[in-house]
Amino acid sequence: MTNTIIKTDQLSYSANDKNILKNISFQVKEGDLITISGPSGSGKSTLLKLIANMIRPTSGDIYFNDKKIDLYLSTDYRKEVSYFFQNPVLFGETVRDNLTFPYEIRNLSFDETKAISLLESVKLTSDYLNKSIDSLSGGEKQRIAFVRNLLFQPKVLLLDEVTSALDHENRQIIYNIIHSLNQNKQITILWVTHNEEEFLSSNQQLIIDNGTIKEDINE
Repeated sequence: MTNTIIKTDQLSYSANDKNILKNISFQVKEGDLITISGPSGSGKSTLLKLIANMIRPTSGDIYFNDKKIDLYLSTDYRKEVSYFFQNPVLFGETVRDNLTFPYEIRNLSFDETKAISLLESVKLTSDYLNKSIDSLSGGEKQRIAFVRNLLFQPKVLLLDEVTSALDHENRQIIYNIIHSLNQNKQITILWVTHNEEEFLSSNQQLIIDNGTIKEDINE
């Protein structure tokens, strides 16, 4: 029997006197690939940020492995539940600075071989390690940020329109990696996307509109 890894219970969020999410309740099983779609401003990104523990709900609860997420140390939780921004930010001066960071916060030595392998998986060569981040295109930055998130694989990956700024070739690269992580590594994925092919490629699809789950097309 597959265990529930993420659960929201009557989750609501308000900001500036506006109700953004209203009584959202759903469960995510281990190994699920769930895509989330809906109109702009419907609350999709807010939902991911709540699950990532980046913001706190106005009411309701979120559980990770049957434990409320606010009972975890934030550093421990974010190693297990990783949020990937639509427009990820690179820091430091070089690609290497970004890829060594996950090792530094764990007091571990940088595994350059693994980093190069992941770079190559997104069609970037080892030469990129020493490239200035200012010299990179938007698509290259997106792929490097993706590699940074995957150097230590989380149990849950939260993706916020991660292919929206990419051309078809780079979108397909990321698409294939996401499905490989889900199918071969059993990483649980919640993926906000407006792309119909991506939306329909999951085992469960949620539509959020006006802050509520309008439709679960697999129920």
